[in-house]
Amino acid sequence: MHFTSEQRLDDGILEREFTLGEIPGTLWTPGSAAPAPLILMAHNNGLPKAEPRLVARARYTAARGYAVATIDAAGCGDRPRSAADEQARADLRRAMQAGEPVDEIFESFIGPLVEKAVPEWQTTLDALLELPEIGGPVGYSGGWTALGIRLAVVEPRIAAAGFFAGGYVPRAQREEARQVTIPLLFLLQWDDEGNPRQRALDLFDAFGSKEKTLHANLGGHTGIPSFELEDGCRFLDRHLK
Repeated sequence: MHFTSEQRLDDGILEREFTLGEIPGTLWTPGSAAPAPLILMAHNNGLPKAEPRLVARARYTAARGYAVATIDAAGCGDRPRSAADEQARADLRRAMQAGEPVDEIFESFIGPLVEKAVPEWQTTLDALLELPEIGGPVGYSGGWTALGIRLAVVEPRIAAAGFFAGGYVPRAQREEARQVTIPLLFLLQWDDEGNPRQRALDLFDAFGSKEKTLHANLGGHTGIPSFELEDGCRFLDRHLK
């Protein structure tokens, strides 16, 4: 892991950009000297790690005493995209805007993206846990529910997870949800134009966790109330501190 830049923010948080091979990422660590639990924070596939909502969540969570890390998946952010990736994204956007069925397009695009992303996140996790300022345990928080499900199944170091929505999740991850047993907090926007409500509810029902909590709020995809960020940190506090 090679740190390429760093800055101390006004709230005492240290923000550092890093590269790990071809993987670009950002790490936020609190000002306290003690090793901090780690949160892997992913955004919806295709959005960059510098997306303002993700950065705001990361800084808030770091201020609560957590180390927070995010990376750009292959083809996301500034990482190069193939012509096939660009076409798949365009087809998916067009179908969703037109109200056409998107399942097959989604499967052909998101499924392979998850397969590529999981090993990169695990490599990043290995490197992060070697840093003296990070002590574990590890949580996951993010809008990329399909990635979070796969990581929760294959990565025993992840002790709790918060997911955002989840109406469109590939078939493989919908089946894998039954194998997820860690504590979960699942956020659902009741009027989310991009995630079918019933499918999100069915996914929540499928999770095998004995402790799982569903928070549903009125509003569209980007309308998650600010208090859910505080509630999410309280959830992490219960399971990681």
